[in-house]
Amino acid sequence: MSLSTILTRARLGIEAPLVQVETHLSNGLPSLAIVGLPEAAVKESKDRVRSALLNAGFEFPARRITINLAPADLPKEGGRFDLAIALGILTASGQLPAAALAQCEFIGELSLSGGLRPVSGVLPASLAASRAGRALFVPQENAIEAALPQAAEVYAAAHLLEVCAHLPIIDDVLNHIDWRMAWSADTHVETGLYHAIREVRKRDAGLRLVFLTDGQETPPQTVQPQFDGSPGEVPGLLVGVGGTAPVTVPRYDRENRPLGIWENA
Repeated sequence: MSLSTILTRARLGIEAPLVQVETHLSNGLPSLAIVGLPEAAVKESKDRVRSALLNAGFEFPARRITINLAPADLPKEGGRFDLAIALGILTASGQLPAAALAQCEFIGELSLSGGLRPVSGVLPASLAASRAGRALFVPQENAIEAALPQAAEVYAAAHLLEVCAHLPIIDDVLNHIDWRMAWSADTHVETGLYHAIREVRKRDAGLRLVFLTDGQETPPQTVQPQFDGSPGEVPGLLVGVGGTAPVTVPRYDRENRPLGIWENA
């Protein structure tokens, strides 16, 4: 699909009028134009969005991109439209399924790395989204404010990739990850990461790596693994999963029989 529509909210006093971010990809010299009465900060979002998409491992389409913030007579200000614009480009270029976003609204400013930064006026947007029967995605720092309305369905994220992880196609992949897919019944994080980097280096240039880990070495490392690469050689993301509270890590043998838990030496 070369045309997509993502829903977001503007800020107008204590109101949060609905804004449709319409994105169209067409043939022609690569460019990005934002129309619909955007102020300077909104026009600058094209540079933030481009860097955020590339650093998150997505492709920025080398096509003529037109983004319309409708209705055109409503002033648009701030960086609150960044997330919706990024998702509009991803769905219009076929990198994300548009159907999964149809009943959601998105608010958030993007950093160049793809991280989400808080915006003002989230409470009115949350009230309006809940009245419309749609879920609202917000930056993590806005989560408490957005969750104040009792009927609100709010999802908080710290990064563009966390928003994309809500989509069923990615959820399905993550839900089928099993520790038995690893090389042995342990979680040698450093060794596993180095192995993954070596595998990426063998393949096509431009391939990016996303490495998910809970950060727990089991068994505890006594010898630092050797790495023959250089920092920044393979672009990608190292994603930490799980909570911050210490937990025990179960220990299994190669036949999936429990052996107790891993303990620090």
